[in-house]
Amino acid sequence: MDSLNTLNVFVQVAETRSFVAAGRVLGVTASAVGKSVVRLEERLGVRLFNRSTRSVTLTAEGELFLERSRRILMEIDEAEAELSQTVSAPRGRLKVSLPLVGHPFLQVLAQFKKAYPEVQLDLSFTDRRVDVVEEGYDAVLRSGEAPDSRLTSRLIGGYRMLLVASPAYLAERGTPQRPEDLAQHACIKFRYPNTGKMQRWPLRQDGVEADFPLPAAMVCNNLEARICFAVQGIGIAYLADFAIREWLDSGQLVPVLEACSEAENFRIMWPSGRHPTPKLRVFIDYLHAHLFPEDGPASKRADCRPTS
Repeated sequence: MDSLNTLNVFVQVAETRSFVAAGRVLGVTASAVGKSVVRLEERLGVRLFNRSTRSVTLTAEGELFLERSRRILMEIDEAEAELSQTVSAPRGRLKVSLPLVGHPFLQVLAQFKKAYPEVQLDLSFTDRRVDVVEEGYDAVLRSGEAPDSRLTSRLIGGYRMLLVASPAYLAERGTPQRPEDLAQHACIKFRYPNTGKMQRWPLRQDGVEADFPLPAAMVCNNLEARICFAVQGIGIAYLADFAIREWLDSGQLVPVLEACSEAENFRIMWPSGRHPTPKLRVFIDYLHAHLFPEDGPASKRADCRPTS
């Protein structure tokens, strides 16, 4: 068992490139991590890491040993998961990071908790791009692709981003027929709270991205605020269809420049090399089945063209 703990320490250092970060994940000091790595190197008779004051990188021998170590730990995780599934229901703390979105996430999470009462959900709602490995998350749910090679991902569902406005606003200001018409409209823009950058609207026509400034009637860093302002006729907003379904269905919001909509996907991601525990496996399966039950992977973006 001590050898397995040492392998786990080695893999954590290799993935985080830091004794301090590995210790944070494992709940031990950086000194303890360093001593464990030194003992492993002495036992193997090779140097696994190149160390400097700023970084920790794998040697060629370390790269080879990492691949084998990951396979060993994965096999053990899979064996434990299979055994756990046969003797007990999913249970324990599940730490998950989710986007700052209410519907339909909150309803599905509540339903999951009722279905699996022994699973303790530790949920962090943020649009910040968390470091799943270093911050000790079991999983993270985010839109877009999974650029981090340290993570395994599964597609949860697809949705579309739409330009929408209230009928009252369009009756007063007119309906834009092409992207450049938006220069004469009030736009409700979104500023990312973590970077301060403005959200890009997918304004393309005939395969070329439109390049003109959009007049911002209001700027918000909150989803509910943008929905409210759009429903109240302040201007045109760029919103996810799942977040505004009830307003679309009631006719309080209607799409404009529909060809300018953009497809997106939600993925759940967890650390690579780890077989999902029973609690994580049922969580992944539940989100996949209930979050966007009628949606498949989002299709590619279409060019904007004048509406008829």
